[in-house]
Amino acid sequence: MNTDKKEERYKRVTKQIEELIIKSEDPLARMSTITAVLHHKFDYFFWTGFYRLIKDELIICCYQGSVACLVLPEYTGVCWAAIDKGKTVIVPDVNTFPGHIACDNRSKSEIIIPVKDKSGDVVAVLDVDSKTLDSFDEIDAKHLEQIVELIYK
Repeated sequence: MNTDKKEERYKRVTKQIEELIIKSEDPLARMSTITAVLHHKFDYFFWTGFYRLIKDELIICCYQGSVACLVLPEYTGVCWAAIDKGKTVIVPDVNTFPGHIACDNRSKSEIIIPVKDKSGDVVAVLDVDSKTLDSFDEIDAKHLEQIVELIYK
């Protein structure tokens, strides 16, 4: 998908998500809706979901795609890297990422966006995987960051 087309799609999808999630302030309801919309609007999203940070564990929450790891081992993998850095992590080739956790070996590239609550604490991550290498870029990062900010808005 070219840059302009991707930008336009994200704008339309973000508007749709905003209109849907306004109906509930519950973060899990919002995460579920965001997951479903994103997963079905972007054909390169192979696995889309949230892991919540609960008592120092990353536990699966709302997701679309193949069966996921229920709990991600502490301080390993891409999700924990995003939490540790406090920012989005884009991995063009998961096989080159040290400590990558392969819940589904068909995943080839990944983007992780930390989710912060109203006080600025990381409470979850949005994890999106693709079956092709180098699927995610700064356009994805920018728009997915804007979308996850809607959860606690």
